[in-house]
Amino acid sequence: MKAMIFAAGRGNRMRPLTDTCPKPLLKVRGRPLIVWHIVNLVRAGITEIVINHAHLGEQIEEMLGDGSRYGAAISYSHEESALETAGGIAKARHLLGEDPFVTIAADVYCPYFDFEEVKTVLQDNDVWGKPYDLASRDVAWLYLVPNPPFHPHGDFALNSFTVKNEGEPKWTYSGIGVFRMSMFDSVQAGEKMQLGTLLREYISRGLVGGEIYRGEWKNVNTIEELDRLNAIANKKPD
Repeated sequence: MKAMIFAAGRGNRMRPLTDTCPKPLLKVRGRPLIVWHIVNLVRAGITEIVINHAHLGEQIEEMLGDGSRYGAAISYSHEESALETAGGIAKARHLLGEDPFVTIAADVYCPYFDFEEVKTVLQDNDVWGKPYDLASRDVAWLYLVPNPPFHPHGDFALNSFTVKNEGEPKWTYSGIGVFRMSMFDSVQAGEKMQLGTLLREYISRGLVGGEIYRGEWKNVNTIEELDRLNAIANKKPD
């Protein structure tokens, strides 16, 4: 399985820090955000990683290189201007291949997420070993988290591991998901499109599964959130 880390965002809410440093390279607890993901992916045996970038992307390539220092093999998909998530996947399709792949947003902090489990969620055989009906199998599997304060109404509902556009309670998409490349057949390379647009279409057809992740997870989207995480790490015991 391959992984894609979304790292093309401008990070406007993190300015002025992101005027000179791409958001994925901002450090949380002594380690750049994107490196937390690389280390955890490699730990799970997912070593082929694609990273898309736009704003200050050369800094990302300079720091991470080919990934060998982490035990990974990193490829880069450069975007002149950010193509959003679905657009980024379509542009990087030649690097990702056609098998199911996992994606994660570079600006979330989830140091204990176990990527080992993502390898089987879209397997082509059900628990009895029988092939899925190709017309009805899931095209995506989402990891949802309890709603953070900045997003109190959530994104999606969940009913017996099937993601729903409507219903209660709502949960927030964590930025971690597993996808079949066929989901992006309608997106042209170079086209700008958000993942949510496609997701809601396939969710309405009952083709997206998911589960709740309750481990540590933070969307590091403000300087205040970054400072809080680092303050906890630097706090000395009483």
